[in-house]
Amino acid sequence: MKKFVLAAAASAAALVSFAGAADAAQFQSINQRQAQLSQRINQGVRNGALTRQEAVQLRNRFAQLQRLEQQYRRGGLNQAERRDLDRRFNALAQSIRTEKHDRNFRRF
Repeated sequence: MKKFVLAAAASAAALVSFAGAADAAQFQSINQRQAQLSQRINQGVRNGALTRQEAVQLRNRFAQLQRLEQQYRRGGLNQAERRDLDRRFNALAQSIRTEKHDRNFRRF
């Protein structure tokens, strides 16, 4: 009986922590997303998963998103603008993922 109670408690704790992590990832701030995407591009360059050309293109898209965010923030960031930024950041994240795993490797 004691083992069952401990197992149930451990399962409940794991579910609560997983749900909290999912909520945190869903409501990640724009600054956190930007830092994470920049870090992923830099990591891809360091380990050779991104070619120089791929990295330049991804960084240009990243810079365009930063400029758009600054433009949106001038008038105050509303819900529609936030959704637009989220959609664009998701597309950039997908592009980074695709480029890093396309088997185009930088020659060292």
